[in-house]
Amino acid sequence: MGSALAAALLDHGHPTTVWNRSPRKAKPLADHGAHVAATPEDAVAGSGLGGLVLVCVLDYDALHAVLDPVAEAGGLAGKSLVNLTSGSPEQAVEMAAWAASHCAGYLDGGIMTTPPGVGHPEMMFLYSGSQTVYETHRPALAVLGDPLYLGAEPGLASLYDAALLGLMWATFTGWLHGTALVTSDGTTATDFTRVALRWLTGAVSGFVTAYAPQVDAGRYPGDDATIDVQIAAIDHLIHAAHARGIDNSLPHLLKATMERAAAAGHGSDSYASVIESLRAAGRR
Repeated sequence: MGSALAAALLDHGHPTTVWNRSPRKAKPLADHGAHVAATPEDAVAGSGLGGLVLVCVLDYDALHAVLDPVAEAGGLAGKSLVNLTSGSPEQAVEMAAWAASHCAGYLDGGIMTTPPGVGHPEMMFLYSGSQTVYETHRPALAVLGDPLYLGAEPGLASLYDAALLGLMWATFTGWLHGTALVTSDGTTATDFTRVALRWLTGAVSGFVTAYAPQVDAGRYPGDDATIDVQIAAIDHLIHAAHARGIDNSLPHLLKATMERAAAAGHGSDSYASVIESLRAAGRR
């Protein structure tokens, strides 16, 4: 990922200094015009006064292993630190305080793509933390992907990242379960996916858009399809999958979640009311 980020900056003419624990991994970037620093201290110094320091490593332990010696030597003072290392919202908040203690501006980021997607304007990069850092360096950040500033709370980008990944995995698994179901009767995954995408971007997108204000208001009018109706409908899916030898762990999990919502008094409410059961589980 770090190589992809550096390559995107170089592709758009941004002078870029890079550092990697394995110098040989930086050679393609050197051939592309990057200056290869011998140490993290040299890499940070290469950004110049008020310059952009972009960091993307495995985790926060690695992040501190790289940056702590730089900070202790005063090397981060006056710099704009943009951290694209994956972690928790709490770690991002702690990192923002750590950066401030070393006189550096801090912006936390979430990369919502894999390395091949870096540099494409349709790919989102989420940011939270210092608006000054974001506005100052937005032109450079924009070459990495579409930058979306979420607010001054440093943990927001990480929180959105986790929530969106959860949505992605749930969607992937639901699609794969449906694909397993229809391909067992001879349909191809490609044919099913063509129909599934139309439905997701049409009806399902419409439901989600309608449900969001219901969640915000805490009111869930069941004027489209109630929880009770959904519980009856999911039995058809469970039956069809069982008859074809398809694992039903996901549908059973979804049905159990709906049933908890119904037991809590939301049977005649919209599916959006399931959020109340999800929230209640965390309070038990």
